[in-house]
Amino acid sequence: MASVELRGIRKAYGPRAPEVVRGIDLTIADGELVTLIGPSGCGKSTLLGIIAGLEPPTAGRVLFDGVDVTARSPRERDVALVFQSYALYPHMTVRRNLAFPLEIARLPRAEIAARVDETATLLGIEPLLDRKPAALSGGQRQRVALGRALVRRPRVCLFDEPLSNLDAALRAQMRAELKALHARLRATFIYVTHDQAEAMTLSDRVVVLEAGVVQQIGPPREVYARPANVFVAAFLGSPRINLVAPEFLGLPPAPDVTLGLRPEHLTVGVGAPPAGALPARVYVVEPLGAETWVTVERDGARLTGRAPSDFTAAPGTPCWLVYERAALLTFPRARSDRTKMRSRSRAEV
Repeated sequence: MASVELRGIRKAYGPRAPEVVRGIDLTIADGELVTLIGPSGCGKSTLLGIIAGLEPPTAGRVLFDGVDVTARSPRERDVALVFQSYALYPHMTVRRNLAFPLEIARLPRAEIAARVDETATLLGIEPLLDRKPAALSGGQRQRVALGRALVRRPRVCLFDEPLSNLDAALRAQMRAELKALHARLRATFIYVTHDQAEAMTLSDRVVVLEAGVVQQIGPPREVYARPANVFVAAFLGSPRINLVAPEFLGLPPAPDVTLGLRPEHLTVGVGAPPAGALPARVYVVEPLGAETWVTVERDGARLTGRAPSDFTAAPGTPCWLVYERAALLTFPRARSDRTKMRSRSRAEV
């Protein structure tokens, strides 16, 4: 396997076109699983293509184990890619699909057979070896696609939203299997997704991108707990973080500050309020089995908080809020947000 280093990577599709990747520096350690995450159009798949050698950067360098591979082809870089589409050969059995890249590399038959059997055992697809892709489920096809990448023993494995075509339950299962697989192999995995659940559960580190710029890099829990800015705070977390002016939480006004509060740190209740609780009204209740998320309205703002699993209340019901002050996050308020706040204040007067 290999470490991967990006130095000053930029990419534009034309001399006058805007850059879709803008000056990215990133080092990925040998054996690390790093996820590139961000909204559609943020540049994450473009960056993966540059690492793979599928497209050249406009500027900057790509290094594997300290060696400049910027001008090398994907084959010369020895990378494997797993895509959203399984891209299996429909006329070949699973065994042949796994063996085919090794046959192209002209490996001895005995070694090909040994690698295919080893990979099939690793992924638990031994019973499928004599089937063709049409006879497989979506999860089985994804395992075979993963096996075809791993059987080559590449230096770097690249994943471009590989679980997007699976249903929610199977996606969760495959996430767990991928994480366990990486723990066994300790291979270098670079994973692209827009799904925050995948990024949070799979990664050693996440790289959050917006408009071709890295917003934050770090372990998932660290990025979630201490986001670098409002974009990162709002992008990671479900339900979405509450972003409000201080006065909405009963604090002194601060025109240049936006407060962030994760819904799990805000408790919603009805009946007699505890000391220090803030009044609000129920907007919508979303029961999710073990817990219930409640969106409330207070002074024109909507906040989402947590309630017990048996919480019930009709829209408009008076309720109360209690929040953990130690969990408050503070961000500088954007100029456009300050303008909106001043305009609303004048209108209320």
